[in-house]
Amino acid sequence: MMIRASRLAPTSLATLIALFTFSSAQADEVQVAVAANFTAPIQAIAADFEKDTGHKLIAAYGATGQFYTQIKNGAPFEVFLSADDTTPQKLETEGDTVKGSRFTYAVGTLALWSAKEGYVDAKGEVLKKNEYKHLSIANPKAAPYGLAATQVLAKEGLTEKVKDKIVEGQNITQAYQFVSTGNAELGFVALSQIYKDGKVTSGSAWIVPASMHDPIKQDAVILNKGKDSAAAKALVEYLKGPKAAAVIKSYGYEL
Repeated sequence: MMIRASRLAPTSLATLIALFTFSSAQADEVQVAVAANFTAPIQAIAADFEKDTGHKLIAAYGATGQFYTQIKNGAPFEVFLSADDTTPQKLETEGDTVKGSRFTYAVGTLALWSAKEGYVDAKGEVLKKNEYKHLSIANPKAAPYGLAATQVLAKEGLTEKVKDKIVEGQNITQAYQFVSTGNAELGFVALSQIYKDGKVTSGSAWIVPASMHDPIKQDAVILNKGKDSAAAKALVEYLKGPKAAAVIKSYGYEL
């Protein structure tokens, strides 16, 4: 039976309004710009986050450099999960973030990967042999994993030798797709794209030693649009917690 508001006692109606307001304040959405390499982990974390907090995470995925431009142009993101630490630091310096909210949520690992079983050896010697036709990397100007890939090539003395073989993705997702579809025999990808629970899930890979490139420290920060958002603050705290940490480590990241 429907109860009309006019029949409710004033105190009852006030209680309902208060409960509705309380519920709305407790459960909210947070708009998050997520570096493409972190797609799989954040999707897993988002499900737990919503279940545990009631807040819903709405994610957009892309290259860190492109997100910087979008944020500067007024994109409605409240939290930024970057693929580096320099871009959030720059936004912080420019006054676009909530002071004190920036922290490193993961340290990324680079991998040389082929969709073919046995194509990439455990030490990455296939890279030096230079017998492949195409080598996929992410745009080094926009994607930190792409920059790390160019540093590895330089360290191996291969920059000039392979420059005509490089196919460049706009972000690490596209770099991965070039390899997964066979348009490139191998490519530099984020380990998180091909790794789960201690093993490479498909193809063959060389996990690049961290000493061969600058550390891929990935920072998170609350942007100014999220300064009054309970969901934004809850997400940042959740990413620091043990449940999120377990997911992040399972995809091959360091903490």
